[in-house]
Amino acid sequence: MTPEDQVHGLSPQVMYEQFWRKEAGERRKMRAVKAVGGLAVGVALAYRFGLSVPITGIVCAALVAAGDAFWAWWSYEATAVWRGRRRGETITGRLLRRRLGRRGYRILDGRAVPGKASVDHLVIGPGGVWVVDNEAWDPETEIARYGDRLFLGEKYGSKVAKALVDVSESLAEVLSRESGIPVTIEPLLAVHGGELRRSVTAEGITLLKPRLVARWILNGPRAEYDDSQVEVLARTAARVLRRMS
Repeated sequence: MTPEDQVHGLSPQVMYEQFWRKEAGERRKMRAVKAVGGLAVGVALAYRFGLSVPITGIVCAALVAAGDAFWAWWSYEATAVWRGRRRGETITGRLLRRRLGRRGYRILDGRAVPGKASVDHLVIGPGGVWVVDNEAWDPETEIARYGDRLFLGEKYGSKVAKALVDVSESLAEVLSRESGIPVTIEPLLAVHGGELRRSVTAEGITLLKPRLVARWILNGPRAEYDDSQVEVLARTAARVLRRMS
């Protein structure tokens, strides 16, 4: 079979994993080259500062090799959600609870207005209310804003943005009506994979890496709710918003 026939019909995720395994030998060779470079730097430092040449050289080589191995592992692990090996909502939910739970924020998972789309997380706290959804794209998808438009690779991200904005507005309307407390909800999208440096805000939503979502919420309060209002909103959301399995 030709190389084209071997990958024909396979999903991008399966192809990615196959190429990753095939390139393992090449990564090891390059790691050895980098380790030799680290050894040379260590020897030069040892002569410069009067250190033990063998020990300093070996330590530098080991550090370079370990750093390269960690970077390779981290790059592969960053695609785990896109490859279907991990669940994005599980990762983000754990991060939200760890960072926000002790600060008076309530996190409700998998909520929806009956008849509307669901969101992965509804965050209610002293600083306001947010919805947080999760999406995964392949490692080569550049996520950026050009002008006022959101781009996901070469495609417009308007459909993704509009869906999250619409469900946020629906949730805010229901919470405001049922609780008697005016609510405005900011939609956030936790991005697993893709090329996204820190955050992108466009077309009504903010996209950012999962580890930055809690910090965004804490640094950007949208309201000032006291403990009783947070409790009312959380109880109202638990009562009237349908829980998704």
